[in-house]
Amino acid sequence: MNYLKTLTDLYRLKKNVKLSAEKMRSLQDEKLRKLLRFAWEHSAYYRAAFEKAGITEEQLDTLPLSCFPTIDKQMLLEHFDELVTVPDLKQENLREFDAGEAADRKPYQGKYHVVHSSGSTGKPGYFVYDEDAWSQMLLGIIRAALWGMSMPQILRLLMKHPRIVYIAATDGRYGGAMAVGDGIDGVGASQLYLDIKTPVTEWIKQLKEFRPNIVIGYPSAIKILAQLMENGEVSLDAERVISCGEPLGNSLRTYLENIFRAQVVNFYGAGESLALGVETDPEEGMLLFDDMNIIEVEHGVMYLTCLYNYAQPLIRYRLSDRLTLQPPKEKELPFTKVVGLLGRNEDVLWFEDGRGNREFLHPLAIEGFCIEGLKDYQFRQTTKDTFEMYAETGNGVSREQIRQEMLLRMRKILAEKRLDYVQFYVNFVEEILPDIRTGKKPLILKGKVA
Repeated sequence: MNYLKTLTDLYRLKKNVKLSAEKMRSLQDEKLRKLLRFAWEHSAYYRAAFEKAGITEEQLDTLPLSCFPTIDKQMLLEHFDELVTVPDLKQENLREFDAGEAADRKPYQGKYHVVHSSGSTGKPGYFVYDEDAWSQMLLGIIRAALWGMSMPQILRLLMKHPRIVYIAATDGRYGGAMAVGDGIDGVGASQLYLDIKTPVTEWIKQLKEFRPNIVIGYPSAIKILAQLMENGEVSLDAERVISCGEPLGNSLRTYLENIFRAQVVNFYGAGESLALGVETDPEEGMLLFDDMNIIEVEHGVMYLTCLYNYAQPLIRYRLSDRLTLQPPKEKELPFTKVVGLLGRNEDVLWFEDGRGNREFLHPLAIEGFCIEGLKDYQFRQTTKDTFEMYAETGNGVSREQIRQEMLLRMRKILAEKRLDYVQFYVNFVEEILPDIRTGKKPLILKGKVA
């Protein structure tokens, strides 16, 4: 991203905050109609789906979005090649690119940014952004990260050349890691990646050398950093803390604010659209970026329409998050509010060796498990140096083969974290069920550690 162009485009995007609710709806509808027409003309899948639903070309400009068919992740995987609007984007080629290239920010064919889908098992899926969509998304996350700051305040911050640490899963094509990295480059800041697979002792060493003043990452990972600060093992002077990748609870937010003595920004995104919303005050609620997406909730089910990605249009795409929408009121910001956003919020597993040395294992470090026949899995810690993995498999597969592959990969991850002393076991179950509150399957089952 060009530095001056980034600031200019950011200024333009920030102006949408001053729109009236009516003008925001008008802007949103204008973008929707443009997207629907583009999908009709360039996506074989959407044209067939619209026609099957009885929608004609003339109705694209007037029919309510609720009349259009929905899509989910499974349908996306099955119809990827017909859904995308770029002929040279093929799902199998993306899998080869993902498997054969280093997991960095390098675009596919030099022009398509490929985000590995969330989810732990089976064949991976991908969300693809062309250069224009990627740039618009980056502006959205920069706006969120600097939410509440005026352009003069932003310029003063950037003139000090911020040192930004990102703490999360960073060794794959994770949307957060890729977007944060490109966004940091765009504003000319320095950056440090701390992977959740890296031992804590290495965290401490790198943090002392880098001395970050802005922290971005999973709230569960930032919590570990806060604990290091509280114990006097690390000393940071952070101007802003940005939580992303998992829901941020009020108690954890308060704890982070007390430790860092800085504003905590809660960022909401997903691989399907990395810029969804932002929250700086829990009492005011999460604000959705209505100028970039349309979020619907029908019978408790959430649907996303991303208004800026034309290479891989997602129209009424089902997400598993649970939330309630509240339209903006008069004299408020023109963005829809979210009440009671619930998603998967992961804790971490802490282990201790016989000498009292402690190290954590973050369950999202294992999100890259893609083993043929393995449908899902969960963890339960049993003692200070043992845990169990529960695995759900498909029919007609060799559980013993899956077990050996899981053991091999898990031992490698534990070795990277210097947790070779930890013992673990694989148990097969018939089905892993979602949490009835969140609709998502927790990676960690709560249980008392002996």
